[in-house]
Amino acid sequence: MLFIDVPDCRWDPYAVTRLVRGAHERNTLSIYAVVIIYSQTPGSFSPSSIQKVSIMATAGTKPSTMRAVQYSGYGGGGAALKYVDIPVPSPKKDEVLIRIEAASINPADWNIQKGLLRPFVPKFPFIPVTDVAGEVVEVGPAVQELKVGDKVVSKLVFWKSGGLAEYVAASESITVARPAGISAADAAGLPLAGFTALQALRAIGTKFDGTGSGSNILITAGSGGIGTYAVQLAKLGNHNVTATCGARNLEVVANIGADEVLDYKTPEGAALKNSSGKKYDYIVNITSDGKWSAFKPALNFPGRVVDIASNFWNFVASILTFFSKKKLSIMIASMEKEDLRFLLDLMKEGKLKTVVDSRHPFEKVADAWEKSMSGHATGKVIVEM
Repeated sequence: MLFIDVPDCRWDPYAVTRLVRGAHERNTLSIYAVVIIYSQTPGSFSPSSIQKVSIMATAGTKPSTMRAVQYSGYGGGGAALKYVDIPVPSPKKDEVLIRIEAASINPADWNIQKGLLRPFVPKFPFIPVTDVAGEVVEVGPAVQELKVGDKVVSKLVFWKSGGLAEYVAASESITVARPAGISAADAAGLPLAGFTALQALRAIGTKFDGTGSGSNILITAGSGGIGTYAVQLAKLGNHNVTATCGARNLEVVANIGADEVLDYKTPEGAALKNSSGKKYDYIVNITSDGKWSAFKPALNFPGRVVDIASNFWNFVASILTFFSKKKLSIMIASMEKEDLRFLLDLMKEGKLKTVVDSRHPFEKVADAWEKSMSGHATGKVIVEM
């Protein structure tokens, strides 16, 4: 908001226009409205001196440059992340420009840095991170639903990313309005981890409206970003949930709804054996260390593993067990706008929450990156702008 104190006797619309334009060019913040105050004498702005107030609505403005974090080669971890000043992007016709308030780091982000998709992705220099929440400050001419001022959450395409920056241009097709009451940090945690968990549970027939009879299921890595959402969603589907995690997170996973939690380092945890001795109808595998050879004896007949963190041997098992009663299926999550809306609605209703491991200021991105890379984050690692 820009306040301009104009003496009544010196009202000159052209002079005011020049003043506003100068403020616009100097100001790095958005000016959403200009308040023109007619006062009796220069500099006398006070409630008693205001004779008339006129509000001139203006579009949200943006600076010409922004701070971003990027890396210029494969490997290097957090030490390879460098701060740069680069031009603020302009949205294409079907895009919105988002002023980012929070972003979450996923294992996929630093695996791309390690060379997971080499030599195709990324194109250097590269601004990583796909999951962001913030405020729309500009819209392209073909944007239909969103408008300037909307609070949103977006899942950026992985080959472009761009989330570790002050602004990002995102397609409206992957951007959803954020309901009031949901913080930027909580919303930023949702996209990749949330809809991966949701789609894995839908793959085993889970209903989230309370009408499902439920099954006996196991969720591995229940304390991670995907796992913490998966446990909560599984309980909404009336499943009996056993989850695995490290000893320090047993209580956390129990508190979000797991019926039983196994320490994966104990003999029982390694064998995936729950206290009742019952086998599982389904296993949702979220750890790349999970092996079909360990899952098969823990499955009922028929039974199925939904693998979202596959390795070579599980890929082979998915082929060999394709027509079997006990099988392993590999699931690759896809961005579905309606899924993101559904998850936000659950969060608004208090049925789902983001378990936040840690919050890091933008100036400490390397710390957040290393925390995620450590493999010991409980829930989501958040960067706040």
